[in-house]
Amino acid sequence: MVENQSHIPKGWIEVTQMGKFCKVVNGLSGKTKDDFGTGKPYIPYVNVLNNSKIDITELDYVKVKEGEKQNSLQYGDLVFTTSSETIKEVGMTSVFLEKEGVYYLNSFCFILRLNSDDWLIPEFSQYLFRAESTRHSISLLGQGSTRYNLSKTRLLKELKFIIPSDTNEQAEIANNLSKVDTAIDQTEQLIAKYTRIKVGLMQDLLTKGIDENGNIRSEETHEFKDSPLGKIPKDWGFKPLGEIADFKSGYAFRYDQLTEFGIKIVRISNLHKPDFPYWHYDGPIKENWIAENGDILFTWAGVATSIDCIKYQGEKVLLNQHIYNFKFDNDLIKELTYRYLLFFLPKLRLEIEGGAGQLHLTKDKIKSIAIPDINPREMDLIIEKLMQMDSVIEDIESSLVKLQSMKTGLMQDLLSGKIRVKHNLKSTAL
Repeated sequence: MVENQSHIPKGWIEVTQMGKFCKVVNGLSGKTKDDFGTGKPYIPYVNVLNNSKIDITELDYVKVKEGEKQNSLQYGDLVFTTSSETIKEVGMTSVFLEKEGVYYLNSFCFILRLNSDDWLIPEFSQYLFRAESTRHSISLLGQGSTRYNLSKTRLLKELKFIIPSDTNEQAEIANNLSKVDTAIDQTEQLIAKYTRIKVGLMQDLLTKGIDENGNIRSEETHEFKDSPLGKIPKDWGFKPLGEIADFKSGYAFRYDQLTEFGIKIVRISNLHKPDFPYWHYDGPIKENWIAENGDILFTWAGVATSIDCIKYQGEKVLLNQHIYNFKFDNDLIKELTYRYLLFFLPKLRLEIEGGAGQLHLTKDKIKSIAIPDINPREMDLIIEKLMQMDSVIEDIESSLVKLQSMKTGLMQDLLSGKIRVKHNLKSTAL
């Protein structure tokens, strides 16, 4: 049912009872784990979760026999996630905008297939269903406690949203927002480019260093020697991490020690997910539990990707037992060690990958990591060059944040009708 109401912008309509204008189409069915890994392309759950429009470069594969009855995606399909760990992410929507090829959908998502697109165009839908107001309405339909599920019945009956009755206005709104998306994509690509350059620069500087003329050494022009670090310049030394850093261990806080208020407790998930809920503690504190702005934190437990080295930025917090805090007497050595650990992380992760259950690096293993021992002048030059590259990337990342903020504001204005766009009139069929 489509209603016109006084609070709706002129020329806009409210859409209710979506079930009258679309049908539910399910994803893959009847598959076992042996069917996955090869075969036909299908859209995985995270693709839907992370993208407002389906990204066909992010695919998995499934065996589908000739003549087998499985639903494939069609242009304009609205794809919803069925469940989520948080109420904010329940029913995330992604729109399928491809007109060629056969793609299937994972079984943890479902499709709303519109009866026609002459009242709601797909390019507009990708923004409409990610708009703050629509997301809020969908999240209210989530049900559950530890895990939230989206009721298809409630979605079809209860979801309401407003749209321009003129599909040309929808197209113009989508066009304006897509320009910001293009700028965001280009900025992300620029960040990726300079990140690759930084990795190569780290490889050179942390294994070859800078000679007396300010050039990166090469084995053709300088002498190198074997070491636990691999080939290093002849005049370099190395020291185990345990000799140059003072290890501070976090604390295994018990549930009965947690409080509603107090100092935040940082767990591994808090370092990787800004919105992950914090624990708090308001009791006696030992100095080695504390992390402060600029400290070098090392996460040593969890899955392989959880093994990480992070320069902490923020207020004073407490660390749990899965995070070490490295303290240094010398800031140059601190900076060099931090960057070398970042450089060394892929090797560390590879060494523990493939293990079962909770993975971890022992304290002895971490303390034995060899760190280059370089004269202060050269160390300063190396850090300066790496910090210059950091500054370039940070400036681009700052531009990205501004673009993302601009998009959020623009979506709120354009998708509410607060700001209108010029267009040639073409009313919807509803």
